[in-house]
Amino acid sequence: MKSLATAIGFDYAHAERGVAPVDVERLADIVARAVVVVLFSLMAMRFGADFLSTGRITGLLLLVSEVLVVALTVLRRSAAAIDRSMRARLLTTLSMLGPPLLQPGHLAALAPEAATVAISAAGLAIVIAGKLTLGRSFGLMPANRGVVSSGVYRIVRHPIYMGYLLTHSAFLAANPGAWNIAALFAADAALLARAVCEEQTLAKDVRYREYQQQVRWRVCPGVF
Repeated sequence: MKSLATAIGFDYAHAERGVAPVDVERLADIVARAVVVVLFSLMAMRFGADFLSTGRITGLLLLVSEVLVVALTVLRRSAAAIDRSMRARLLTTLSMLGPPLLQPGHLAALAPEAATVAISAAGLAIVIAGKLTLGRSFGLMPANRGVVSSGVYRIVRHPIYMGYLLTHSAFLAANPGAWNIAALFAADAALLARAVCEEQTLAKDVRYREYQQQVRWRVCPGVF
């Protein structure tokens, strides 16, 4: 009986005092998942309503891309190594907050919808391919949940981020505005910094260092 209680994290010393121990990391993880779900649910309501009233598809494609984050965040596997530094937390938070804060645009689009839909669809396809390749290895905080080097990961080391940048660019072209520009500039700058931060954690694994030698570029071939 005691071994079972210990396995699920029960502390007899606390039990004798009638106080349940608090697993801070587990609580923080639960809170983080709940916040992600709430933010993206609000985003879904905004862009779902915009699609129903205007028929614009570009924002809807961005929504589909970001909703995948919610599903895979909830289902992700435990990490072998995880970076819980303040820098990692800040970059993760900034990169995640941008998309849920976006608003449907009320200014004239900078490009025809056919073009923004095509670019957004291409970005979404890359995001889906990357996330399907990762499966439950996907996560928010920089961590080692297993080295993945197949599929689109043979092209760049962070193909999902490349897909994000494409969908974000298409969204801004379809929904220009100071608020959206500021939100995505901050989010995408944090996203690129997060890629570097992630690799510092992953590079502790010899398999990832070998992978870095095989795939040179992080996000954009020939640029970064």
